[in-house]
Amino acid sequence: MAVDRKKLIIDAATKSFSLFGYKATTMDQVAKIANVGKGTIYTYYANKEDLFKEIIGKMIEEMENEALAAINPELSFSENLHLVLYQVLEFRREHQLMVKLFQEEQEMRTPAVIEMLQEVENAIIAFISWRLKIAITKGYIKECDPQLTAFIMLKMYISLIVDWERTHRPLDKEAIAALFELYLIKGLSL
Repeated sequence: MAVDRKKLIIDAATKSFSLFGYKATTMDQVAKIANVGKGTIYTYYANKEDLFKEIIGKMIEEMENEALAAINPELSFSENLHLVLYQVLEFRREHQLMVKLFQEEQEMRTPAVIEMLQEVENAIIAFISWRLKIAITKGYIKECDPQLTAFIMLKMYISLIVDWERTHRPLDKEAIAALFELYLIKGLSL
């Protein structure tokens, strides 16, 4: 059985970025964890940034798959939207690499990390926007700007889950869903 060196490199780099952050991860470190020569890494990736971008791309794909898996066809659009947003934010809060990247962004303001976290946010907004377009087409919600609405929904969820908890008792999933319904969905419903 042939060894998939590229997978070894990606797994090793993901582990290193998750433990030490982007800035502290070196190609030597990745090579050592993957048990490959540093030159092997460069046969697949021009530099650390390219390797990082691929890992972030795979993480975005994993997050989108988890969000899709949260959808229950027997529930209403608003219930499913809540489930999707909640799942995305749980992913952000629990995924070891995401946690480390948010920490590095706050503490060090590493440009590559800031750029990749913006890519993650853009992917989340694009995913929600796609679901909103479907809802508009099916007549579940009024015509609106899906991208702007997705942005507002994401920011509201982040505020309710992350920002609110800094100074208040955390809201449970049902309370967040009720607030979301009150402030956003009822305003969009036909």
